[in-house]
Amino acid sequence: MTTPPTVPGDLLARAQTIAGLRALADFLENNPSIPVREYGGDYTVFPYADDDAAERAEIDRIATALGETVTDETGRGGHYTVSKTFGRITYNAIHVPAKRQAAHEALMSYAPVFHPDRYTAA
Repeated sequence: MTTPPTVPGDLLARAQTIAGLRALADFLENNPSIPVREYGGDYTVFPYADDDAAERAEIDRIATALGETVTDETGRGGHYTVSKTFGRITYNAIHVPAKRQAAHEALMSYAPVFHPDRYTAA
């Protein structure tokens, strides 16, 4: 498997994200009175590719880089994921299969006609 090429726009987004994370860490370190989440937080990415196989391959590539094992819940209608925790911060990479995305979009297509306030007891 070959590593997908990095596009210049990706390099800018990557540099800005890393700089932002470092700036946040410096800010929190220099301002101990500013609260942080007791249990940390998550940094989540969703790979984008033309099909499920390519997105799964990207999750596999990330898993290898992280030194972690993929969790495959797709057989039960779930996602294909990998995570690694750094201190109290967890990096998550998640592939949502096209079939699951379609099911979610179908469900959400009813949202405009559902009005919960119409069904509450008076």
